[in-house]
Amino acid sequence: MTLSVRGKDRSVRWNEVTHMTSKERAALRAQANTIDTTLMVGKGGVSETLVAEAEKLLDIHELVKGRVLETAMMTPREVCDALCEATGAEGIQVVGSKFVIWRKSEKVEQEKKKAEKKLAAPKKVSGNYNPVKAGITRRKQQAKERRKQQKEYFHEAAVKAAIERRKQQEG
Repeated sequence: MTLSVRGKDRSVRWNEVTHMTSKERAALRAQANTIDTTLMVGKGGVSETLVAEAEKLLDIHELVKGRVLETAMMTPREVCDALCEATGAEGIQVVGSKFVIWRKSEKVEQEKKKAEKKLAAPKKVSGNYNPVKAGITRRKQQAKERRKQQKEYFHEAAVKAAIERRKQQEG
């Protein structure tokens, strides 16, 4: 399906949209509870300026909450469907006069990756560095890792023993 809005070909984005699972949709609905309504649809309905604004918001935030005013001649479901078709987004929720749409944004993904890299980077030692506490923490982590390895080893040994017993009982 090819969509053309403001002279742009949206066929690539439309094909990239995949159908979500109910759990993914539920997670996005939960995120949408805390965000403010940023898109207002008035008596003009779904115009090119509204679609352009929705595009901009989707690129910046991925998840956009909108509201259809009483003066609009369309229902919130119709507005949501029209915006989803025009922008290549997915409709997440329509409740009352409000709707939520989502589209994957490369910009947001890059920001998330940068944030993950910052978290993964080694922490710099501050002026409050306590070597005793650091040693205790390190030993606790090592002990936890040892316990995990032992648990895996003994689990595998127990499974092998159970298989052997079953073979002996059958044979």
